[in-house]
Amino acid sequence: MSPLDCLAPELAGGWRTATEYVEGILKAAILDGRLPGGTALRQEELATRFGVSRMPVREALRQLEAQALVDVLPHRGAVVTAISASDAADGYAIRRALEVAALRRSIPNLTAAQRAEAATLIAAMDAESDPARMGQLNRRFHMALYAAAGHARMLQLVEQELSAFDRYLRFHLAAHGRGEMAQHDHRAMLDAADRGDVEAAVAVLERHLDQAAATIARFFRSRGG
Repeated sequence: MSPLDCLAPELAGGWRTATEYVEGILKAAILDGRLPGGTALRQEELATRFGVSRMPVREALRQLEAQALVDVLPHRGAVVTAISASDAADGYAIRRALEVAALRRSIPNLTAAQRAEAATLIAAMDAESDPARMGQLNRRFHMALYAAAGHARMLQLVEQELSAFDRYLRFHLAAHGRGEMAQHDHRAMLDAADRGDVEAAVAVLERHLDQAAATIARFFRSRGG
């Protein structure tokens, strides 16, 4: 038996391209948990199963990697990304502690140029559709607001956590769509920073992270994970 046997009921339907066909079916199976983390996705086996050449399979895997649904590992090739409810919960708890502390220290010292950079990054996220690029812009936006915290080690830890959590953001966007980016929270944090209102900015950030944590927890419960 192959882990890909779970795809058999879906091998039908209208798709515009072979790449879209492979990506759509694999994406659905990954998001609903039928293809668990660590499952190997071998190009030759996928091409045979889907009845396509390896080229659309390769492109589909590249697109799934951009959405953090697939990892390409040395000597192993493509595998389904392994994520877990407990890891997500731990990560959000760490981020909440670190980022709130960084934002609280940063806002009184933020320059007009730093606030302008944050505004530019919000606009860039509005215009971006690539999940990988959106993850980078989101990380840069948060770091722009924390930049004046004055604690280099704290900021290093914050950036490490944001980088590690990029896959959860992209997974979240893949599951729920681009509309779930919570740009209204980003704008509210920046508005509070422009006013120098530390407590308002912190309250928005706490809500932002708590809602994101609740959303990913619901996602895992829906999969029975």
